[in-house]
Amino acid sequence: QVQLVESGGGLVQAGGSLRLSCAASGGTFSNWAMGWFRQAPGKEREFVAAISNFGSNKDYADSMKGRFTIARDNAKNTVYLQMNSLKPEDTAVYYCAKSIYRTLINSKSADRYDYWGQGTQVTVSS
Repeated sequence: QVQLVESGGGLVQAGGSLRLSCAASGGTFSNWAMGWFRQAPGKEREFVAAISNFGSNKDYADSMKGRFTIARDNAKNTVYLQMNSLKPEDTAVYYCAKSIYRTLINSKSADRYDYWGQGTQVTVSS
């Protein structure tokens, strides 16, 4: 059974930075692409970023490009999301997810992910 545990969320002022971590257990981490999604109150869950199994390919939502960076450390079974230049509209619960694939095919679709973490709250004040 795969388990994903996010950490690193918190309260930050607009323009600030946070780094989220997602530690995986229960499987072979390097076999999976990984993704980050977020959900704000009253809104649909949305794709943030994804990374292929060895980290050679990355994908971002347009609104996050240039501000967010996804990375992974397969030796530590951990995927990261570095978030810079944060805006109040980035406020949401952020979730990491395990892909059913190794590559980034259809990475923006939540349907290609089969395990999810519990989420970590990110709040950006203006």
